Amino acid sequence: MLQQQVDDVKRLWANKRQLAHQGLNLAMVVLTALMIWKGLMVYTQSESPVVVVLSGSMEPAFQRGDILYLDNSKPQLEIGDIVVYKVKGRDIPIVHRVLELHERADDGYQVYLTKGDNNNVDDRGLYAYGQSWLEREDIVGIARASVPYAGMLTILLNDYPMLKYLLVGGMAVLVFTQRE
Repeated sequence: MLQQQVDDVKRLWANKRQLAHQGLNLAMVVLTALMIWKGLMVYTQSESPVVVVLSGSMEPAFQRGDILYLDNSKPQLEIGDIVVYKVKGRDIPIVHRVLELHERADDGYQVYLTKGDNNNVDDRGLYAYGQSWLEREDIVGIARASVPYAGMLTILLNDYPMLKYLLVGGMAVLVFTQRE
């Protein structure tokens, strides 16, 4: 089977027109996925409309590996909303529940305190240095739906980077050797 794949790649390399055709097919798949992602970003008003739960801090509501679909169109949050937020200076978003909120009477400006359902203390220790409350601009989105364990592949690929390269390389070989 591997020898057949190698022979297909050699034949494809010899036929430049077929190589260009397969390259365009690959580009079409990648660009279609990108357009869907960007469309979801606009529709949900979130920079990251889909996230994977990376820890067990929200158990039993969400397990490690669950995929969450986010929406960020709600202007103000409520106590109990499950939010995804980013801390200044950190890349990985955090999924936790709004525990407290304070609202100014004059203009309705809100600040939030969050906590993981499975954690003993609130998230102040996770916030940026000197930050005691989250502001609305820290919130990436509100969890609207979930798919249990569908994100385990993402966790595996992050934990074992070599697996990521093998998977991408294998997919590229399949795309270029696939005949229509």
